[in-house]
Amino acid sequence: MKAKGIGSLVLVLGVAACGGSGGDDNNEALVRIVHNSPDAPAVDVRVDNQSVIGGVKFPEFSPYLPVESGTRNIKVLPTGSSTAVIDANVTLAADKRYSVLANDKVASIKPLLIENRSAPKSANGCDVRVVHGAPSAPNVDVYATAPDAGIESASPVLSNVPFPAVSDYLSVPCGTYRFRVTVSGTKTVAIDSGALTLSPNTVVTVVARDAVGGGAPFGLTVLKDNE
Repeated sequence: MKAKGIGSLVLVLGVAACGGSGGDDNNEALVRIVHNSPDAPAVDVRVDNQSVIGGVKFPEFSPYLPVESGTRNIKVLPTGSSTAVIDANVTLAADKRYSVLANDKVASIKPLLIENRSAPKSANGCDVRVVHGAPSAPNVDVYATAPDAGIESASPVLSNVPFPAVSDYLSVPCGTYRFRVTVSGTKTVAIDSGALTLSPNTVVTVVARDAVGGGAPFGLTVLKDNE
């Protein structure tokens, strides 16, 4: 999935994040757990069978957690249960940041591991990435405009994005804009962010998601990647 020409149009979210690198220990990675399964109950997370966080509800997410680098086993279990709905081995590099999404509806739940940037590509710039994390939604187009602009004559910055695709980071001008997601090939808006401000030195991942229980109304989860 590639970004189209952005020009003066940008993907935006009203967040500002602090800079930083990976874990404090050179042998550590930083890992964030994201509950993105709309019909799953609250979950607990274990790394190498050690509990790291509990009671995470959809669409909540954890802070970054320091985890020893290398191949790690991650288990996601319904809170109070001993039966894992996700049991996966992931490879984590030292001094890197990751998000692990518990993704899809509970009947098909699976982990989605993505590496996060720790700083924007340009000093004091703004980088934005999009994840289609809504299993009930079809392929989508992504628009970014000025807050009061329509999309009738606009071209999408991302086109025909399928679930559960992850875009590249887009390095964009900072400022206040409006972000809309439509059914691919149409102007039918499924998600409208409203007016949002993207502050300098920001790296974010935006996850399009189902409503609680699944289906519409669809929403956004905003993850500050370099916080």
